[in-house]
Amino acid sequence: MSAKSFRLLPNGHPTTGMGPSDMTAAEAFTSDDKTELNHTFFQTDDESILTGVWECAPCLEEIDAYPVHEMMTIISGKLTVTSDDGSAENYVAGDSFYIAKGAKITWHITETLRKFYMIAA
Repeated sequence: MSAKSFRLLPNGHPTTGMGPSDMTAAEAFTSDDKTELNHTFFQTDDESILTGVWECAPCLEEIDAYPVHEMMTIISGKLTVTSDDGSAENYVAGDSFYIAKGAKITWHITETLRKFYMIAA
């Protein structure tokens, strides 16, 4: 994408919205709802930098090594991130936070989550 500046929209692309995503393993979902959507607003040619909006139904994942550096801002929903030392942080709409590449965490979406993200691979 060639835009130097653009607005991140909470519903994705202004005309097409968000499309299906498959970053979450099917067995991680904690309800019958397995909805996962994404819209990438920008990515570098080598996909080392990405920014967009992502939504996911409730799920629980044990992540041994977070795969990327990621800064997020919650648009809606609820998320609990538990570090390997047992400390937990709860995030809700309006909260911004960062997870470092390699972090061992438990990622628990307790209410369908929508977030803006900025990823550095």
